[in-house]
Amino acid sequence: QVQLVESGGGLVQPGGSLRLSCAASGRIFRLNVMGWYRQGPGKEREMVAGITTGGKTNYADSVKGRFTISRDGAKNTVYLQMNSLKPEDTAVYYCRVFYRNDRGGDLNSWGQGTQVTVSS
Repeated sequence: QVQLVESGGGLVQPGGSLRLSCAASGRIFRLNVMGWYRQGPGKEREMVAGITTGGKTNYADSVKGRFTISRDGAKNTVYLQMNSLKPEDTAVYYCRVFYRNDRGGDLNSWGQGTQVTVSS
């Protein structure tokens, strides 16, 4: 089992920035795609950004040009830099990691979620 620990959420004013982190630990042979999702009030969970082991990224249209996903292989950590935040970015943000464990199984895990609130 892989454990994901998220940090970096909070309250920020519109136009502000936050940086989320998600560190993976446990029985990991190899981390594959790492990503961020969010679920706003009364909304379904949606993909925000993803990054492959080779560094290829993709983003939801609503965050392109404002959010940047990155990863540190040595630390098994994925980051989400969020700039020019808008009230509609308010949500619980979850990281999700696809990995191969030490038994050769391809699995995925979700983080516990971190609240991001954009409000004046």
